[in-house]
Formats: sequence, C-alpha cells, structure tokens
Amino acid sequence: MRAFLMLGLVMLFWAGNSIVGRAVRADVPPFTLALGRWLIAVMVLLPFSARQLWKERAQALAGWRWVLALGFLGVVCFNGFLYKGLHYTIAANALLLQAAIPAVVMVLDFAIFGGRPGRLHVMGVLVSTLGVVSIVFRGDPAALMQLRLGAGDVLIFCAVAAWSLYTVFLRKRPPISAASLLLLTFGLGALAMAPLAALEALQGQTVAWSPKILAAYAYIGVFPSVLAYFIYNRATHELGAARAGQAITLMPLFGALLSSLLLGEPLHGYHLAGMALILGGIVVSALAMRRAK
Repeated sequence: MRAFLMLGLVMLFWAGNSIVGRAVRADVPPFTLALGRWLIAVMVLLPFSARQLWKERAQALAGWRWVLALGFLGVVCFNGFLYKGLHYTIAANALLLQAAIPAVVMVLDFAIFGGRPGRLHVMGVLVSTLGVVSIVFRGDPAALMQLRLGAGDVLIFCAVAAWSLYTVFLRKRPPISAASLLLLTFGLGALAMAPLAALEALQGQTVAWSPKILAAYAYIGVFPSVLAYFIYNRATHELGAARAGQAITLMPLFGALLSSLLLGEPLHGYHLAGMALILGGIVVSALAMRRAK
C-alpha cells in the first residue's frame, strides 16, 4: 500500500506538469520547455549522483542499450510528444488518452515478457478506467459521440505508447543506482531536446520571460522530473509494470482537484463518482497484490 501512496504523489506532480505545460504554451515553445526541464533536473542531480555514476560506469556501459532505450522512450519521446500535443488538443482528449496507459502496459507486458495479471488486477484497472471516463465525459455517455481526434491527440497517443514501453522495459535497467539512471536518462533528454529547441529559436519562437515562466521551469525541473521519476521507477520495481502503470488513472482525479483549487473550476457529482471509482479500482489492485504474496 505504501508504494501506491507514493505513486499517488507522483501523479499529483505529473498532473501539475500537464497544467503547467498547458498554461505556458503561448509563452514557451514545447521543445524549449522540455530542454529547460531536463537541464534543471540534471543540475539538481549532478552534485549528488556524479560520483556514484563514475563508480558504476562499468555497469552503465554494459547496459548502455537499455539506458538509451529508457531515456529515449521515457524522457525524450514521452515529454516531447506530450508538450507538443498540449499545444493542439483539449484537456478532455489528453486525459482520456493518458488514461489508456494502464491497459496498454498490461497488454505490452503480456506480449513482450509474458506477464499475466490476475483477475482482480484486471478488474481494478477496468474500474479505475471507468472512473476516468466518468470524469472526462462529465458523467454523460452521449459526450462520447462528440469526441473528435486531431493531430494533437495523435501526439498524445504517441506519448502514451512511449510511456507504456518505458514502464515495461524498466525491468531491464542495468544494476546501477536510481540516481545514476536518472542522471543518464535526463542527460540524454537534454541532448535530444537541444537541437529541437535550437530549431524553434531559428524559426523565431522565443520565450516570453516572466516570474510565471521562471516558476514554471522551477516546478517542472524538480517535482515532476527528479522526484517523480525516482519514486515511479522505485515503485515499478516493487509492484511490477502493470500495477505501477495503473496509478496513471489518478492524474485526471488530481487534474480536476487542481483545476478547482487553482483555476476556480467547480467540482460536480460526476467528479466525485469518478474519483470514487478510480480509488476503488486501485484498492482492488492493492488487495490483489496482497493476495498474490
């Protein structure tokens, strides 16, 4: 249960990341935003993990292919697609597509590594997903018929696929410390985003600097990056890919709460019903994990 509680904190940080990315979309180009995020994360980690990474350099080099894959999928692809997609899609579509991550993780875990989730866990994922759908469509099934997918939604779905693969492949990480892995993958993220951010600058896309933008960079560089990735990777190691991936369903819940607190948007009955279903599904999965021990 402790791991699920920690994952809840991760989803709170990541829900804030999506809100920040949407809020500053007119002031910061997407790849420039991502570059700043990973540069800040690297600078935060460097004093604490550089010496440890040097000690583990042999193991890191031996597993360089998986380090590269994890950095490419979980840092470069996921965040690049997410920030770009948030420029073009509405929040409801983005939330619905990201809510597909637990199911995609289960399918990929089974297809690639033969992972077989128990019936209770599958039931938990379905219940949580139903809660997400309730929030996204405001408790109105007819709203499903009004859903329209565009280029931004395709980008978000690419982010979903990248993160699902990242979650499944975490079991192949080399035997190095969590801080060393994060420093390597975040460094790869910064290197990959640098030419894309430079291209944005050449196209005349600049940052409209203000205290709000500085605060946004400070937030995304620490909370949804260093802290969230560290906890998520640890929880995935403890729970397995499928169970850790289910926590993604908490993001719409936290998104609704943050929108109410920060933007003054009201909470309705369908929010409360969706939250109850999401939490109920996670409890069912937690019980399934305890029965499996």
